Amino acid sequence: MTGIEDVAALAGVSKATVSRALSGRGYVSPATRDRVSEAAASLGYVVSSSASSLVTGRSNNVGVIIPIINQWFFGSILDGVERALLERGYDLMLYNVSKSGEERSRVFEYFLVRKRVDAIIAVTLEITPEEARSLLALGKPIAGIGGPLEGIPTISIDDVAAARLATEHLLMLGHRDILHVGGDLAEQMDFHVHSKRLTGYLEAMEAAGIPAAETTFVATAFDIPGGYHVGKQVLGDPRRRPTAIFAAADEIAIGIILAARELGISVPDDLSVIGIDDHPLAELFGLTSIRQRPGEQGAQAVEFVIRQLEEPGWAPPPRHTDVPASLVTRSSTARPRVR
Repeated sequence: MTGIEDVAALAGVSKATVSRALSGRGYVSPATRDRVSEAAASLGYVVSSSASSLVTGRSNNVGVIIPIINQWFFGSILDGVERALLERGYDLMLYNVSKSGEERSRVFEYFLVRKRVDAIIAVTLEITPEEARSLLALGKPIAGIGGPLEGIPTISIDDVAAARLATEHLLMLGHRDILHVGGDLAEQMDFHVHSKRLTGYLEAMEAAGIPAAETTFVATAFDIPGGYHVGKQVLGDPRRRPTAIFAAADEIAIGIILAARELGISVPDDLSVIGIDDHPLAELFGLTSIRQRPGEQGAQAVEFVIRQLEEPGWAPPPRHTDVPASLVTRSSTARPRVR
């Protein structure tokens, strides 16, 4: 069986240089790295993960804890995390945890404590102060996505600002009868996403001189069926139909557009619709949206933890970082028709 000493002999370098060149740990000149890689390839030598771990003291695994995996936003974050980790030679170890219960306790008190991961990324999971202290006590790099976590570098969009921007776009077009369709406030996502987006809507309406008594909010599930059912309810009566709808998520907005089409309501001639996310289906439906780039958020979280591992002395931002969200204008919004 081919060993590291065979690769070293063929490449004309030491075994330590072979280890550094193939593991990516430590400096090796580009020419030497190429020579070692060619020698390893010609001999069919593959680095043993267990041997590499013994040398570096690392598993080359990054643990990711996430509450939901079967929705686009969460899947897009995971995709960004995984791509960024693979580019740097790390594997992803996924923990799908609930908001509470024994399963969550096992993840925080047992699995993450074991020396199986080099770093941890918490995705849209509002961990408790006790859980945060437990993770920080491990002495491993940690980053979060979704909202502030005490003592942990985190990133997300500003949900209040994003909702305000979406509502201001409709107001700028001349709409005043604007309905907000958001999430159920009694079933909050972590970091209070539902109430923050409602707050942004209310702030924009108030700034435009529209009193709270003239604002309208309807709650639904954060998905296409939820938007469709609300759309059928609120758009069926032409006497009470708003001229515009700000949906707290693109999937809700797409469901509303489908309901409008079924009712013979033209978007945007009779109804303007805007969402948040810039979902892949947004372009297909001509949906105006607030783009938040979840994949890039995942990649940035990877940058936070891997640089801490590989660059001694480097430290991530000490506070929460708001990543920019931008307006993407498409054909679902227009000036209100004169009635």
